[in-house]
Amino acid sequence: RERKTPMKICIVGTGAIGTWLGARLAAAGMSVCAHARGETASALQRNGFVLETPEGVIRGPAHRVSDQTSDLGVQDVLLIALKSPALPQIAPQLLSLCDQNTIVIPAMNGVPWWFCNGLPHFDDPLTSVDPSGALSATLPHKQVLGCVVHASASSPSKGVSRLAGGNRLIVGEPNGGPSARTDTVVAMLSAAGFNAEASDDIRHQIWFKLLGNLTMNPISALTGATLDRLLADPVVRHFCSDAMREAQAVGQAIGCHVTDTPETRHAVTAKLGAFKTSMLQDVEAGRALELDAIVGAVREIAQRLHIPTPNIDAIFGLTRLMARGKGLYA
Repeated sequence: RERKTPMKICIVGTGAIGTWLGARLAAAGMSVCAHARGETASALQRNGFVLETPEGVIRGPAHRVSDQTSDLGVQDVLLIALKSPALPQIAPQLLSLCDQNTIVIPAMNGVPWWFCNGLPHFDDPLTSVDPSGALSATLPHKQVLGCVVHASASSPSKGVSRLAGGNRLIVGEPNGGPSARTDTVVAMLSAAGFNAEASDDIRHQIWFKLLGNLTMNPISALTGATLDRLLADPVVRHFCSDAMREAQAVGQAIGCHVTDTPETRHAVTAKLGAFKTSMLQDVEAGRALELDAIVGAVREIAQRLHIPTPNIDAIFGLTRLMARGKGLYA
C-alpha cells in the first residue's frame, strides 16, 4: 500500500494525552480520526479535539469518530494513548485499523509490551504487561515505533485536554538505530507543532522517564499529594531516591544505563510544581491504575535477572493493596 498525503492517523484513547495529540495533528490539517465511546465520542463529533494551552486554545476537527474500529478503516499511523490496563481488552479490535504498513505508536506510560523483545533471558513476554502474549501477537514488534511523551496534561471535560507543561515527543525504532519511518513520523509531528525528535536508543529514553514515574506516580496515588509536597518531605524524597537507584541497577543490566542521579531527576520533576500525577488523577476519577506498566514490569524484569529491589517491592505492594481496596486494580 502506497502512502497517501495527508497520512491517515487514528487516535485510540482520547483522554488528556490522546486529545493533546489529536488537537495538534488535526489543527495542522492532518486527517485524524478517533476511536471513542459515549460522551467522549459525542464531544469529539460536536467540537473536535480541544487543547487548552497557556498560549491559547487549539482546536482540530475529528475526521471521523466511532466506537467501532471497523468503521474507521486502515490507517497509516495508529497512535495508542490508552491507559495500559485497557489495552489488552481492546487490542483485537485494533486489527481492523492496521495492515502490514501501518506504524503502531504507543504513546503510553511505563514499560510497553514490546520492550524486552530480543533481550537475553526474555524469550517470553512480560506477564505484567502482556500476560497472555496477545499484545505481542496482535501488535507485532516489527510494526511498532517506540515513543516517549514528555508532557503534563489533564482532561477537565470530555474531548478537552489541558496542557500544564511540556510538548515533547521522542520516537525511535524498538531495536535502535535510525530509520526512514522514524524520520517520517518526526517530520509529521514537528509539522503539527510538537517538539519532536528521533532517538537511536528509544529503550533508554523510556527507562529515563520511568525513573521519575516509578516513584512519583504510585506514591502520589497512595498519599494524595502533589509533586511539590512529595519532594518537600525529606523522608519521602530519600525513599524515592533509593527506589530510583534500584531501577538504575535494573536498567544497567538490560542496556539502559541512566547516569543522572536521583537528585537530578528530582530537580526536573520539581519544575512541574503542584501537579497531580496521572496515577493520582486516575485514583480521584475511579479509573484502573497503570501500576503494572509503571512499577510491576520493572519488578518483573528485576526478578528475572535476580536483582533485589526491596524499595520498588514496597511501592508495588502498598499501592496494589490500596488500589484493590478501591476496586482500581484487578
